[in-house]
Amino acid sequence: MKNWLTVKEGDRPLIVSFPHTGTMLPEDIAHNFVSPELARRDTDWWVDQLYAFAADMGATLVHTAISRSVIDANRDPSGASLYPGQNTTNLCPLTTFDNQPLYRAGHEPKETEIAHRRDAFHAPYHHAIEDQISRLKATHAKVVLYDAHSIRSQIPHLFEGLLPVYNVGSNYKTTCAPELAERIETICAASDQPSVLDGRFRGGWTVRHHGQPENGVHAVQMELSCRGYLREPIGSVSEADWPVPFDPDFAAPMIETLKQVLAACLAFAETP
Repeated sequence: MKNWLTVKEGDRPLIVSFPHTGTMLPEDIAHNFVSPELARRDTDWWVDQLYAFAADMGATLVHTAISRSVIDANRDPSGASLYPGQNTTNLCPLTTFDNQPLYRAGHEPKETEIAHRRDAFHAPYHHAIEDQISRLKATHAKVVLYDAHSIRSQIPHLFEGLLPVYNVGSNYKTTCAPELAERIETICAASDQPSVLDGRFRGGWTVRHHGQPENGVHAVQMELSCRGYLREPIGSVSEADWPVPFDPDFAAPMIETLKQVLAACLAFAETP
């Protein structure tokens, strides 16, 4: 296995993928960024720790250590926008979520460099997911792919106001069975935290590409607002106050809800 790609295999029909928790900046790329801190600012901080319980449930975990600022594993490899008409970031982002330049002037990646990163990091990550889907489909009629994300609660460049705490994405109930998406949203709503199904974040390329409910592969994205599990400074952030440390006690209520969510995914997948 590549040193930046980790797969922990489980036997139950659930795959949890982590496309944005990585902070690795390859040496031949790192010097092109304005700063390492800025290049890592939009990381899905501590999400892999938040779901540490998933392996004990028998889930398979797929994780890339490459920073999303190098290449975003949840973007269409063709470069096509997943959210036409809305502000978003590219396959190889040029700006942060707050629309700050990531690269020093004149050091932005050219097409040949983007193609190299796609072949080196994006394709192997999704091949790993495909391999795990195939492995689990050999013994299970249904498999759930759960794409785990988080984002700061307030980013005016990307969305208005405060984002709901739980953002369930099924691309309008096309990447998974509608009853699975609805069950997950019901669990989130019962937490008494704001939740939405197919709102601003209705699912990125991972769930849209791999989700094939007609073939027994049900994919769902969970975008968590950071305030749900971190003592997040709401609004703009800087190196001085972001990221904040992971505190398991503070995150405990959300962890309990997420355990229920993954249990529901397994119950769905294991029910004939």
